[in-house]
Amino acid sequence: MKRIDLDDLPPKLAALLTAAEEGEEVLLVQNGAVIGRLTGGRPTPSPQVEGEPELSPEERAKEIFDQFRSMMEDEF
Repeated sequence: MKRIDLDDLPPKLAALLTAAEEGEEVLLVQNGAVIGRLTGGRPTPSPQVEGEPELSPEERAKEIFDQFRSMMEDEF
């Protein structure tokens, strides 16, 4: 599945995509030709990965910081 991060898009385009009603179609057009079609729907919750316990915000922040520090140490 392909993924589009709305934070990477211009605000007007992100607003257009998020405003699509359930069942409403958004056409992707290039040079006057339809090249794609998106259908609005309800957001689906992301599936929880089994086997991984849910971390508290403090534990999650520590994990992210440790990963960042590790990456920086590997880089330099």
